[in-house]
Amino acid sequence: MKLTKHSHACVRLEKDGRTLVIDPGGFSEQDAAVGADAVLVTHEHPDHFDEGRLRAALEANPAAELWTLRSVAEQVSAAFPGRVHTVGEGDAFTAAGFDVRVYGQLHAVIHPDLERITNVGYFVDDSVFHPGDALTVPDRPVDTLMLPVMAPWNKVSEVIDYLREVKPRRAIDIHDGLLSDQARPVYDRMLGPQGPGGVSGAEHGRMVAGESRELRA
Repeated sequence: MKLTKHSHACVRLEKDGRTLVIDPGGFSEQDAAVGADAVLVTHEHPDHFDEGRLRAALEANPAAELWTLRSVAEQVSAAFPGRVHTVGEGDAFTAAGFDVRVYGQLHAVIHPDLERITNVGYFVDDSVFHPGDALTVPDRPVDTLMLPVMAPWNKVSEVIDYLREVKPRRAIDIHDGLLSDQARPVYDRMLGPQGPGGVSGAEHGRMVAGESRELRA
């Protein structure tokens, strides 16, 4: 499986000539989802769901389909009949040849005064887990964790504890669009092998937008 990191929380996975894109939001490139055979969206926040980017992908490929939770599906399903699928925790499906399991129900708490919206995470081919905006722990081992490192709803101690709890073989930073260049070395030290995140035993790394790597067992 080939993984390409786009800006912020968007990830592209390719296997056997087919492409799956997760969370092509407003912080990702305009064409982040173009060329996808399937798109997954974790929740409705604009840094994860951008209707324009999504429509561009579905219009470019008439066979492309979308899997997402109800709050997003209701906004686009009328324009793409039969191509938008609503999912929730516990569901499993196949999208563009990838086997996907759905975990989680709610977005992480931003502040007690703010209502929590729904959020799901996607576990792809029992290998790559993208949690969206939550620190959901799957009920099975994770090979590659897409690790949300910086957001209004988290702090680095929670990210470290999440890494320790999941214990993936490797962790790759996402949700990093708000992280300044000055802060990146600090997060690298905290999450890397010499920092408290190293207790997890995970190989920690980050990728620049457009960078790809092959994921092998």
